[in-house]
Amino acid sequence: MTAPLPRTIHDDQGRPVPIGAVRRVVSLVPSLTEAVAATSPGLLVGATDWCSRPADLAVTRIGGTKNPDVAAIRALAPDLVIANEEENRLPDLTALRAAGIAVYVTEIRTLDAAFTSLERLLTVACGLPGPAWLTRARAAWQRLPVPAPEGTRRAIVPIWRRPWMVLGRDTFAGDVLRRLGVHQLYADHSERYPAVPLPELLACGAELVVLPDEPYRFSAADGPEAFPGIPTALLSGRHLTWYGPSLTEAPDLLTAQLRRAGQGLDG
Repeated sequence: MTAPLPRTIHDDQGRPVPIGAVRRVVSLVPSLTEAVAATSPGLLVGATDWCSRPADLAVTRIGGTKNPDVAAIRALAPDLVIANEEENRLPDLTALRAAGIAVYVTEIRTLDAAFTSLERLLTVACGLPGPAWLTRARAAWQRLPVPAPEGTRRAIVPIWRRPWMVLGRDTFAGDVLRRLGVHQLYADHSERYPAVPLPELLACGAELVVLPDEPYRFSAADGPEAFPGIPTALLSGRHLTWYGPSLTEAPDLLTAQLRRAGQGLDG
């Protein structure tokens, strides 16, 4: 069989990425690792220490998302390294490109962008057939009723404590919550992940506190006690923040978790 000719594609940031046949992929993002593994697991040869899905993933570990081992990645001779503009640092990506490695960067800040980006990455960049799980994920979210504005819950969404940090503007998780009928009180903040003192959070008029279990591992014993008198919802961080096969389960699971807090959607 004749090998595919080298080609140039463009990633989500519009940067040209010269690649040929893609048979060896290193992923620097847990979500993207899971997405590739669910579509064509044989492509993956390397992933970060934080790539926990699938549970049986057996590839070379190349460090963290913020400190990947460039030499180890180069030794794997990947045809493509896949990254994300938020998860990974520009100096690391620049070093990989300087080493002659093709790097494809995703930029995902809304649910619609996730579907578009994942399809482009898997089909155009990696040359794979459109995955069935992505079709199911789109259908799962299309079935979700669009909440009326008057039915939304005014919420804060802490993602860290010591110091307290919350979701702000222009985030993927924020768009997911919006579709579930949760209105973030800091959605118009000038920063995407602002640090906000706890007294201000307590005084902002929130009807709900959403506590995901990542990146900070909020739990029933760590988080709700800081917000006396305000209902709290403990959510799966993977289903709230990962863009991959988890999107198939996310609408039903997150809605159920919000309802368990007594603050979910009707219907």
